[in-house]
Amino acid sequence: MTATQYQNQLHPKPTQINSPPYLGLVCVTISKEVRFRSITRSRYLKLSLKERESVLRELYQDNLQRLDTALSFCHKNNIRLYRMTSALFPMSDMEEGIGANILEEMRGELSKIGEKSEALAIRMVLHPDQFVVLSSDSAEVVQTSIKILARHAYILDLLGLPRSPWSLMNIHGGKSQRSEQLVRVISELPPEIKNRLTLENDEYAYGSPEILAVCEQTGIPMVFDAHHQVCYENLDSYNHPSVASMFYAAQQTWANQGWQLVHISNGETGFNHRKHSDLITAMPQVYYQAPWIEVEAKCKEEAIAHLRSWWLMRE
Repeated sequence: MTATQYQNQLHPKPTQINSPPYLGLVCVTISKEVRFRSITRSRYLKLSLKERESVLRELYQDNLQRLDTALSFCHKNNIRLYRMTSALFPMSDMEEGIGANILEEMRGELSKIGEKSEALAIRMVLHPDQFVVLSSDSAEVVQTSIKILARHAYILDLLGLPRSPWSLMNIHGGKSQRSEQLVRVISELPPEIKNRLTLENDEYAYGSPEILAVCEQTGIPMVFDAHHQVCYENLDSYNHPSVASMFYAAQQTWANQGWQLVHISNGETGFNHRKHSDLITAMPQVYYQAPWIEVEAKCKEEAIAHLRSWWLMRE
């Protein structure tokens, strides 16, 4: 039995409600209803070891409750996809191990979040920060990136989320023109990381065809971002033939095509502007075929409601 087959046996396919596309909330709400706390590294290092433990324990408990609140918010608003913040448990990777020990003590409480997400049929995903660069020409940066991914994978395990693209960790290609290294590094990742990993095309370094090729060689799914596509290729419409073509090509990288995830954003000051707008006012026609869509707009839940009002009226 392969590692993937073993994990699928441990974590059966989650139940899905058959009315996609599902629109996803990214991390927080525009209102104060879903917010998370943090602590800076400089402030943390000024604390004594005893103070660090006390501060982190209270912060982790609070953020876990806020994560529970986020799931309740999504359920109340019929949002079936939620992207967790990558800074949910800050300082949990510090060498002194205080944060990691606290998380281990909280294992039972953490697992209840995964149980709640399954009970509410809410898919939970993660987008690690920009410091994850598997294609870096620095061996130290690559190793640090793998450590970050391992920490995220450990937290997903503690939350009781499956080791599959259902609970994906999505990253960008990183340093340009280093596809061969990207393929090599991904191929050597441990299963708890690789089985969750997805790659997204971006607007600067890796266009859709190049990321698609990496995904095909490594066997990991591609998260297609239509706005990155139009920015990278300088297109004037989401309905340019290449957008639909890349959407369907990305779909083929998903072993379970019902799990395919895509991103949508609009330009802030113009169609090709890279910064995200408050609301989504333009959508690719092909996205009606997307099972899951993360809405990357500044107005968060208001952008989801707006999309439902004019684009997804059948919800």
